[in-house]
Amino acid sequence: MKKFKKVLVSALAIVGIFALSACSNKKETKSSNMPKSLNVQFVPSDASGRMEGEGKPLEKMLSKRLGIPVHVTTSTDNNAEIEAMKSKKVDVGFLAADAYVQAHKQHAADVLLQSERYGIKEPGGTWTKKLVHTLRAEIVVKKNSKIKSWKDLKGKSISIQSPTSTTGYIFPVAELKEKGLDVTKECKLVTVNGHDTAVLNVMSGDTDAAFVFEDARNKVLHDAPNIKEKVVPIYFTTPIPNDTISVRPDIPQAFRKKLAKAFIDISKTKDGQKLIQKMYDQYGYRAAKDSDYNIVRKYEKIAQSLKK
Repeated sequence: MKKFKKVLVSALAIVGIFALSACSNKKETKSSNMPKSLNVQFVPSDASGRMEGEGKPLEKMLSKRLGIPVHVTTSTDNNAEIEAMKSKKVDVGFLAADAYVQAHKQHAADVLLQSERYGIKEPGGTWTKKLVHTLRAEIVVKKNSKIKSWKDLKGKSISIQSPTSTTGYIFPVAELKEKGLDVTKECKLVTVNGHDTAVLNVMSGDTDAAFVFEDARNKVLHDAPNIKEKVVPIYFTTPIPNDTISVRPDIPQAFRKKLAKAFIDISKTKDGQKLIQKMYDQYGYRAAKDSDYNIVRKYEKIAQSLKK
């Protein structure tokens, strides 16, 4: 009996050793999947040299909260950023709605957070004090124009952004097509660089209308204080999900939660909010899921089906 007890104790000890070893290996494997450093990238909305400099404080804020080195860099455009995420040179990307949809389709990114900005109150296009996670596109014309609705745009010239812009192209083009107006065939589209340029084109009479984000007139108030007396909106699209902070698909869920919390916490500090506002005109972040961007996929498909 004593001999049996000794054998049993020995067997249990061996089982315990294997169990502890298995747990240790499991923890080690889980730990080995966690990033040892983090590469964050964004496409500048301003001169790249200055904007890259603005990314340095973000490195420190994120590194402090994550406990690992963080490197923030800029990219020339969204396509380059997506390629960098595909090749695992970039772990986290600030991606606009359409860019995120493209990145997810290429298995380069999963959405982590959705940005928040202050809402717009109409009429007048003034800022509210409420943070929102969507925006709208609008069509603007001269106040004394004969264009009173989208139906009057046929045959007119319109300032637009690139075909990847949700507010400056995709949503207004797709919605008008659903209503019966194919602007790619029935209007003269003029591609410009920047929503501020599009608004000023309308004021100067260079184009009859413009597709811009709501309310892009605020971007030119400094140079044209009377812009809202000269240029007015005649149409607003359905709400569009804001841009994203996205991560590579192989980033572990545990780290994603930690990263999301870090960005949200930064946005709630005075210095942090000032920084992200300066970098990207963002004021906060909220949790997001891929299905939030299905409306972008739908309208993108419509817009891409049209030929200029």
